[in-house]
Amino acid sequence: MELDVPVEERVGAETAVADAFQTNQVMTIAGGHFVHDTYTAFISPLLPVLQERLSVGYAMAGSLAIFAQLPSLFNPFIGYLADKANLRWFIILAPAVTATLMSSMGLTPTYLSLALLLLASGISIACFHAPAPAMVANISGKRVGKGMSIFMASGELGRTVGPVVAAAGVAWWGLEGMWRLMFVGWAVSVILYFRLRHVAATPARDPAQTALATMWPTARRVFLPLVWIMTGGMLLQVALTTYLPLFMSDVLQVNLWLAAASLTILQAAGVVGALISGTVSDKYGRQRILFIVLVVAPLLLLAFLYGPSWLAVPLLLALGLTVLSPQPVFLAIVQDQFPHHRALANGSYLAVNFLIRAAAIWVVGLLADQYGLPTAFLVSGLAAFISLPALRYLPQESRI
Repeated sequence: MELDVPVEERVGAETAVADAFQTNQVMTIAGGHFVHDTYTAFISPLLPVLQERLSVGYAMAGSLAIFAQLPSLFNPFIGYLADKANLRWFIILAPAVTATLMSSMGLTPTYLSLALLLLASGISIACFHAPAPAMVANISGKRVGKGMSIFMASGELGRTVGPVVAAAGVAWWGLEGMWRLMFVGWAVSVILYFRLRHVAATPARDPAQTALATMWPTARRVFLPLVWIMTGGMLLQVALTTYLPLFMSDVLQVNLWLAAASLTILQAAGVVGALISGTVSDKYGRQRILFIVLVVAPLLLLAFLYGPSWLAVPLLLALGLTVLSPQPVFLAIVQDQFPHHRALANGSYLAVNFLIRAAAIWVVGLLADQYGLPTAFLVSGLAAFISLPALRYLPQESRI
């Protein structure tokens, strides 16, 4: 016999569930993000080895990261599908596929074959990152900033561990034997299957609210200032996350382990920064947090370049806290402003992020080839200040 529950009570219960922060499921997706991004972090720490093996310059070596990110151009399409259909399988399978491809870099004999391998891995990376933040936002209730912080912090933690795992793999088995690292990714996909196979990637919505025409006015208002901010800060981010191991190896003359460790230090601090920034922005505002990090990060880079060597590690920690912390705030802004097109908006953000990042990798690499890595890092830091005026044009209030 069914109980006759008043409509008001049923609606209230459904609203309470929708507004609740589903910690277990958020942490499950975050765990998958951690392992997945551990493998995506293999490229930068191996650049010194790959550059020597392939006999290429800074721009060509740095461009290997572009091939892994090129499929991000398909993120809007993947996001559009994720808003229409439940793409949980993309999230479940991506750790296994990405682990297999990224662990096989040592099996490629030429630059072209390595580029194609990274291009294939980029497709898997795109299939994970387009729907996953939308799923996290859907199960975070009204605490989207917190959900994005946990999600991004887990990715930063993976990128913290990744350089050490890659260096250890090379030390144990050589570049050609790194394929043995792939099996952890397979195991994680099995776990994700049992934990997420019944979780909806998208909420039920009114079709009238999901029409694409309703998205464009908000997209113009949100993405124009966001692109401005990202453009100014991306050179600095790329210099540190892509070229730091090369800087440590070529400029400071350290070995592969120490070069990889420098990236691990940066990313470890980035975990804390990512965990804090989105959560704090829920309380104090997205623009205020972005202003602080966009002012402080370039100053810290200048101190890193010209300060005493004994300050290198503390400054790398401080740089990780600031340079990597805007990403959860950016994601929270996108998820706030597009409650009915979250995966599509996130996919569009990732595609734009790729275009800006790819251009930044080329610019920093060309500057390094022409003027040296120290000058390229200096220009990258100063360029970050051009982002500040765009903050005033960001949306001031959530539209949820």
